[in-house]
Amino acid sequence: MSSALTDLFPHPIVQAPMAGGVSVPLLAAAVSEAGGLGFLAAGYKTADGLYQEIKQLRSLTSRPFGVNLFLPQPEHAESGAVEVYAHQLAGEASWYDTELGDPESGRDDGYDAKLAVLLDNPVPVVSFHFGVPRRDVLDALRRAGTVTLVTATTAEEALAVERAGADAVIVQGVEAGGHQGTHRDVRENDGTGVGLLALLAQVRETVGIPLVAAGGLMRGGQIAAVLAAGASAAQLGTAFLVTPESGAPAVHKQALTNPLFVRTELTRAFSGRPARGLVNRFLREHGPYAPAAYPEVHHLTAPLRRAAAKAGDAQGMALWAGQGHRLARELPAGHLVEVLADELAAARTALSSWGGAR
Repeated sequence: MSSALTDLFPHPIVQAPMAGGVSVPLLAAAVSEAGGLGFLAAGYKTADGLYQEIKQLRSLTSRPFGVNLFLPQPEHAESGAVEVYAHQLAGEASWYDTELGDPESGRDDGYDAKLAVLLDNPVPVVSFHFGVPRRDVLDALRRAGTVTLVTATTAEEALAVERAGADAVIVQGVEAGGHQGTHRDVRENDGTGVGLLALLAQVRETVGIPLVAAGGLMRGGQIAAVLAAGASAAQLGTAFLVTPESGAPAVHKQALTNPLFVRTELTRAFSGRPARGLVNRFLREHGPYAPAAYPEVHHLTAPLRRAAAKAGDAQGMALWAGQGHRLARELPAGHLVEVLADELAAARTALSSWGGAR
């Protein structure tokens, strides 16, 4: 269990970095203060915005925390399809009385500038999504005293993470809410995701670096299960999305346990990349036609999603959620960490007792 990563926080509980305004400093601070590892999401922020959030977080806690970066995306082969999709979304723009966004608003999410911030002002942990950073980047962060993690959704991706020199790999099962962190986004891989426990076993037999398990985890008993399966810690996103410290809109928080939303689905409708969210009107109507074009589709639909959130219309929002969303508990983030830790301890005790009884 002991590693450069898990030595940083007493409970093996990581708050997933949820971009789009959810993982705010208040949430990350509450999780870290309670003994977990809080995370900021740098995605869709400016470099200065990231710097200011790190500064604010440091004023709220002296405990370790992490920052997540999106990797720059390569050119895709469906550029013409973006224009077709824009025509399809014209009715949405009219309905919400807004304009569609510019799909050419940028592909790299300000990656180099944000990386410079993290090298000039090192933080304890940095994770990466949507690919594997260069070895020199990981080496530079290590020299700065930062522990590095990279998301993988297959054993092959996990091996690439290890070979690049990352300290640990985030093993993301298909149950996870939000964007799948696949390294190469191609349509032929749609629908081929692997469940977390099966994926953990595959990755554990492929790499030797520590694993952080992610995907549908909502209870301490589940954390015990992934630790038993070889993970060093568990990463939870949807569980923290409903906390009062989360920056998610109230309508998003309420939707997670609203009987109107009975299931989740992986969709390209909102961003052009597979992401798991609650099935609503927008996802049903546009998901089948959305091109594989990230971040172009993300930029295109951003004004629609903002307008829907402002109107309190859950049917037009990207309601990211993992498969365990109905188990969400509206607890303060710090208290949730404590409850999860107690549930984990109880599960371990029960397992130990069962083994002894035999």
